[in-house]
Amino acid sequence: MAKWLVKTEPSECGIEDFARTPEQSIPWDGVRNYQARNFLREMSKGDEVFIYHSSCKHIGVAGIVEVVRSAYPDPTQFDDSSDYHDPKSAPDKPRWDAVDLKFVRTLPRLIPLDELRTLPGLENLPLVRKGSRLSVMPVSESEWRIILGQA
Repeated sequence: MAKWLVKTEPSECGIEDFARTPEQSIPWDGVRNYQARNFLREMSKGDEVFIYHSSCKHIGVAGIVEVVRSAYPDPTQFDDSSDYHDPKSAPDKPRWDAVDLKFVRTLPRLIPLDELRTLPGLENLPLVRKGSRLSVMPVSESEWRIILGQA
């Protein structure tokens, strides 16, 4: 099983949204970056994912979810009323994908970005590199253990 990290604004879809409906999956859609999309395509059912809260007062790793449905065409790309509509995408040749995620647990405490940047062993994690804005990224087993150890 692979490990991942996805960034989200908690006001849009945070770990609390997953915790409120622990038996339901939530589509992880709206990704409009090709590298992030390619990472979504690599996700498999059963993979674990850190939920990282960004663009908010308390930035950091907040919880864990699980991939319950592998990549499929993101329906928002075809929806004219969606903020994520892509007029260049066609149903017979979709450009964007989504995955479905389901709640596993909230971490005992939020692990802030400033703390993550100081941890030995996370130097290669795109999240801690200056200028990295990727919203979906792989996390190695050792990076996963380091982050989880801080919770």
